[in-house]
Amino acid sequence: MSRLKISAISYLNTAPLMWDFEHAEAGAEFDISYTIPSACAEALHAGTADIGIIPAAAYTTVPDLVIIPDVAIAARRAVRSIMLVGKRTADPLSKEPLSKQPLPKEQWLKQVRTVALDTSSLTSVALAKILFAKWLGGARDYTAMAPNLDAMLGACDAALLIGDPALQVDRTRYFTLDLAEEWVARTGKSFVFAFWAIRKQALAGRNGPGIAQAFKKSRDHGLSPTNLEAIAQEWAPRLGLAVEVIRVYLTHNIHYYLDPPCLEGLELYYRLGAEVGALPPAPELRFV
Repeated sequence: MSRLKISAISYLNTAPLMWDFEHAEAGAEFDISYTIPSACAEALHAGTADIGIIPAAAYTTVPDLVIIPDVAIAARRAVRSIMLVGKRTADPLSKEPLSKQPLPKEQWLKQVRTVALDTSSLTSVALAKILFAKWLGGARDYTAMAPNLDAMLGACDAALLIGDPALQVDRTRYFTLDLAEEWVARTGKSFVFAFWAIRKQALAGRNGPGIAQAFKKSRDHGLSPTNLEAIAQEWAPRLGLAVEVIRVYLTHNIHYYLDPPCLEGLELYYRLGAEVGALPPAPELRFV
């Protein structure tokens, strides 16, 4: 039987999930490729991948998927890597430096009429649309764009950035809104950005629970203190961030468990997404 093909995401927040596949024998049992979240979902839809760490939104559009239980990329508080970013404009009557001028979040958001949406992730795009429609003053004019902040803010009032580009934003230069933090504040629920999913056809004749266990073990090994430190040391120079920033992000901002609070948040996300027209109706959650 041929090896299953894994489509993974080339972001820092997936590094703990991939530990065994990159550092242990599990890597020899699968063919692994790396891409962005939206392309990962496309690979599953096209059948060029069997398993993918898909954006939560993709579950509503890719048919015949089953979910690996208990493993996710989620947030229970500010996530720092899913952000709405806007230009700071100086008050000509103020002598305060740009970064010292206070402007309430609500006042800034009222000025946002157009939003550039990072094409890398359907989940964050739908989340932004839900937040605007339900709590932030209504839908805006949206434009899909590649994640180039200067170009995005040259074309629109605000930009949605995800993943590593969002982590690298200098927040003293911009207005920022952490979308996970906003979701938790508005709903009281955790937010799920992505999870492992397998094409149902790819499981035929295979040990589904055994495959799921391999992904759980990889997550657990990746989150061990020694391996987390190795990830932080490797990724800090790659992203131009301090090791401590990486360490806190992986241990405090990202939640790696698809637990009951996350499942409640996921169900609410699907319901509100369909309600505001940001997502098609989601199928029932099905697990390996």
